[in-house]
Amino acid sequence: MSKINEILEQIVQRNPGEAEFHQAVEEVLHSIEPVIEKYPKFAKAKIIERMFEPERQIMFRVPWVDDKGEVQINRGFRVQFNSTLGPFKGGLRFHPSVYLGIVKFLGFEQIFKNALTGLPIGGGKGGSDFNPKGKSDLEVMRYCQSFMSELYRHIGPDIDVPAGDIGVGAREIGYMFGQYKRIRNGYEGGVLTGKGLSYGGSLVRTEATGYGLIYFVREMLAAHGHDFSDKRIVISGSGNVAIFANEKVTTYGGKVIAMSDSQGYVVDENGINLNTIKKIKIEKRGRIREYVDYHPEAKFVEGCKNIWDIKCDIALPCATQNDIELVHAEKLVANGCLAVGEGANMPCTNEAVTYFIEKGVLVAPAKAANAGGVATSALEMAQNSMRYHWTFEEVDSKLQNIMKNIFKTAKEACEEYGIEGNYVSGANIAGFTKVATAMMDQGIV
Repeated sequence: MSKINEILEQIVQRNPGEAEFHQAVEEVLHSIEPVIEKYPKFAKAKIIERMFEPERQIMFRVPWVDDKGEVQINRGFRVQFNSTLGPFKGGLRFHPSVYLGIVKFLGFEQIFKNALTGLPIGGGKGGSDFNPKGKSDLEVMRYCQSFMSELYRHIGPDIDVPAGDIGVGAREIGYMFGQYKRIRNGYEGGVLTGKGLSYGGSLVRTEATGYGLIYFVREMLAAHGHDFSDKRIVISGSGNVAIFANEKVTTYGGKVIAMSDSQGYVVDENGINLNTIKKIKIEKRGRIREYVDYHPEAKFVEGCKNIWDIKCDIALPCATQNDIELVHAEKLVANGCLAVGEGANMPCTNEAVTYFIEKGVLVAPAKAANAGGVATSALEMAQNSMRYHWTFEEVDSKLQNIMKNIFKTAKEACEEYGIEGNYVSGANIAGFTKVATAMMDQGIV
């Protein structure tokens, strides 16, 4: 058994039942094997074993009262994974599927994603099995206040800076920030990112992950003689990432023909009308099936997985983890897909990614391609520290440069290790090497 497989087996044994975490670890481990061979000092100092073990795992009870006056109890989580490069940084996810394994996989991915941005932020993630869908604003407020009444003990502008994720948007961030400020009796603007513009938020933050995805994929396509012009594009999801990926890719000449939510997907061969999607998903918090009420020529299909049967040039999975499995990858390749841009966290299974790479499909990996959100969060932290506010154009320009540099870093790692075009491994290697080098400098801690 190789050293890498031995370490993987140990991690699986130490973290039973955490399938998503195991998957994330396996992908990174096999990518970095040549780095360990080149730098045996990393193995001697047990960098992998230390980096792949969270610095701190926090789980807590969150009691709250619903509108009927009934007491409800949920679980809250915060995994502070690695602070080598800066304070822990990563979102909070509110969704019924949340458990420790998902939070750990997200926090683990965040280590490398944050390292790739070039900004001084470490990796962490958190959340709860609370479902904000169908809850009143007052119920969401009471829940967020109870959640923050415990979380506040573990976070701070120079310790751990949470942000939003699935189920946590501006509303939830606002309620949590208000409770934090009340408990702390002070205004610490940099403790949360994704805040409203009226109290320290940053322009472009809402658009950042979707825009950043397109900026990265544009660089990747250009490096291989392609662009977005006249390409057919399928996007899974219809949240912020999907909506603003659609908005940006359309400006580059691409045509988005399908989008989805958890109930199904819509296909519009004329091109998805983004104003309609925004009205349904942002203003009304509705379901995507309503799209056909506005555009009868479009088609709604129950179930979201078959969206990958649609013939497209570029696939942008922006929904959730393991959205594209091997069977979907085979269908996409058969239909002539030339590139996949991961807007969600780990939206392709390891088997799907391997198949794409074997078949010459370009893959923009999540930890590189969707780093625009956390990068802009770090820019929000910088503005909070300076008591200053940049314009939309200034932040967007910085975001574009960050995404260009992330691609450049991943590409250089590919060239160094003789794996040209494999940006999945290139991103893993670049992120790991940066964090590992800093860990060596800081000693056994």
